[in-house]
Amino acid sequence: MKALSVVVPCYNSENYMKHCLDSLLVGGTDIEIIIVNDGSTDQTATIAQQYQERFSTVIKVIHQENGGHGMAVTSGIRQATGRYIKIVDSDDWVDAEALHSVLTFINNQSEMNEVDLIINNYVYEKVGARYKKRIHYASALPVNREFSWDEVKLPVGKYLLMHALIYHRSVLQKSKLTLPKHTFYVDNLYAFEPLPFVKKMYYLDVDLYRYFIGRNDQSVNEQVMIARIDQQLFVNRRMIDFYTNLPEIDNDQRNYMRQYLEIITTVSSVLLIKEGSVENLAKKATLWKYIAEQNHPLYRELRKSLIGYSVNLPGKTGRYTVIGVYRVLQKIYGFN
Repeated sequence: MKALSVVVPCYNSENYMKHCLDSLLVGGTDIEIIIVNDGSTDQTATIAQQYQERFSTVIKVIHQENGGHGMAVTSGIRQATGRYIKIVDSDDWVDAEALHSVLTFINNQSEMNEVDLIINNYVYEKVGARYKKRIHYASALPVNREFSWDEVKLPVGKYLLMHALIYHRSVLQKSKLTLPKHTFYVDNLYAFEPLPFVKKMYYLDVDLYRYFIGRNDQSVNEQVMIARIDQQLFVNRRMIDFYTNLPEIDNDQRNYMRQYLEIITTVSSVLLIKEGSVENLAKKATLWKYIAEQNHPLYRELRKSLIGYSVNLPGKTGRYTVIGVYRVLQKIYGFN
């Protein structure tokens, strides 16, 4: 069994997928690379086949009709055979030294006592930025040892993105994770819905994931997110529903999931406020009404938090205030 399966969703990725794949091939035979060609119309399929022919013991290719990022991730997970699974988008890449550290850790574990989740750092490779923002968790998580949810001390505004996560394959199997088709921002579901099955974690303080950001057409571009706000809201509501129907889990684990949901709801609210139309301000009100109707205790907890209070301040002054807070968080954490 391979130590690590890496799923690489590809849609019209001919211009950058080679850099991604080459960075992963450094892992040698310990790694399984699953390229999912999601109905591309350029040379993506040809490039994928060429890599599979050259590295047949490492690379496998899935060709499917276009179903979006979520369907590509789901397809890759279902074909994965490694002990652990990592998602690497085709315009991103990994650091060679850090990848070796991850593989060494996996291989040195006892198969009878493997952790459920390995956490790594990631770096924003932002177009035009002289300083590359490094997201690490050294002040919030125990370093280089196993731990549980009672030791997770993430501050408000900082959470575990998909780029930081390496799940044990059994966690994804137990969660029965199926991401929606033709929907953006499903990476939040990937980083949220398997968490009830995560009990043991290990934080490797290595800068593994290099997150390329800054193209005008990227899904995380602020204007693109506003244009696709209905998809953001769809994901947000699914997270609310999932949280509402959680089984009995550790209180610290539940608190982290509520904090994550708070951040996603804040992003949705701020984007609607920034656009500022009557229609989108009504959508913000509808979102918060939905939370109140689905889970009133959750609504009360979110509304009394500083962020929840801020995004619901009335009038133009309130809207300017929350946008200002949002800008500060952008500078601190480097998103968008």
